Amino acid sequence: MTHQQHHNAFEDAMELLNENGFDSFAEIFRLLLNEAMKIERSQALAAKPYQRCDDRKGYANGYKPRTIDTRVGRIKVDVPQVRGDVDFYPSALDQGSRSERALKLAIAEMYVKGISTRKVTAILEKMCGLEISSSQVSRTAKLLDEQLSRWRQRPLGQYHYLILDAHYEKVRESGTVRSCALFTAIAVDTKGKREIIGTSVSLSEAEVHWRAFLESLQKRGLHGISYIVSDNHKGLRAALNACMSNVPWQRCQFHLQQNASAYVPKVSMRTKVADDIREIFNARDLQTAQEYLKHCIEKYNESAPKLAGWLEENIPEGLTAFQLPKAHQKRMRTTNMLERHHKEINRRTRVAGIFPNSDSLLRLTSSIQMELSEEWLTTKCYLNMNVETEEKAKTANSRKNEIYRNNVA
Repeated sequence: MTHQQHHNAFEDAMELLNENGFDSFAEIFRLLLNEAMKIERSQALAAKPYQRCDDRKGYANGYKPRTIDTRVGRIKVDVPQVRGDVDFYPSALDQGSRSERALKLAIAEMYVKGISTRKVTAILEKMCGLEISSSQVSRTAKLLDEQLSRWRQRPLGQYHYLILDAHYEKVRESGTVRSCALFTAIAVDTKGKREIIGTSVSLSEAEVHWRAFLESLQKRGLHGISYIVSDNHKGLRAALNACMSNVPWQRCQFHLQQNASAYVPKVSMRTKVADDIREIFNARDLQTAQEYLKHCIEKYNESAPKLAGWLEENIPEGLTAFQLPKAHQKRMRTTNMLERHHKEINRRTRVAGIFPNSDSLLRLTSSIQMELSEEWLTTKCYLNMNVETEEKAKTANSRKNEIYRNNVA
């Protein structure tokens, strides 16, 4: 009987498609979704409709109408209900994306742990409802954590470029609120695809924490890195020297330009200094950039000696990008990609405010990063990794042509 019902639902859907084409797709989707939810309920009950068996875990209890928003429009579905000692809700209607569920869970944890505020309660009323038990939170957290943990611990492979950075979120630890560092690593693989390959929460950006983070990436199989870009944090630099000392390092040009303003003696000089530094970074090649830098140092040697000394010592750390193919330099000379990612995380985390623990912070940020990374991997390439071969071929051809012209002459 059950098989016949499923078969009829499929036949009805096919008949609608044949008669009305894709104009009836919303109704087809409704029919198939309703049928899928019935099948899932039977699986949860361990019994088909009207079937008598000893293994039955509960009983069907009719349907509850619900309107949902889908990509094919708003549709009304019949959500199967159950009674008895069984916890069932159709997985197809599991509310929200991973990151949205994690955000609700983070707020729910605050409520359950008794550290909520009026603001958190108001959010709960809108997003989660107040009928949240600690067992529900615990069960949901376990399922989500298992999935996110598998993603964070997945094996890695060969990558060309690595971008590293951290930002801070407020977490309640041992009864006090403190800022914890969220480490993030983005890499560009051999095909030019970018991917978030690592994330973790630590108490600070001390060398020991950065080193543990980098070593965890290497243990998961990270290799082939030929270029790293990051800010000039002492802990990160020390960890890179310990774990990846032979890899060329690029200091973020955006942060360099910001750091320079602290050494400008007059406010009126800031615009001109910024323009001069930008001219160095936008030079056509490394030799030209070094010539611009030398001129810039001489220019400010008398009027701003501290600035001139700072430029001479620090700007060369921002010129490593000139070693890359021309087409890669602009995108790989700063950590701006990660900065934009941090803004997206902040947009979500500020709703939660203070996280009840570091696990809650890691859960939410991992969910956001997992979705973003999957989106990057399924869209077009971020960099054309064949451009280096093409540039070498062009250079070789130019040299051959030059030799030929000289021989002819």
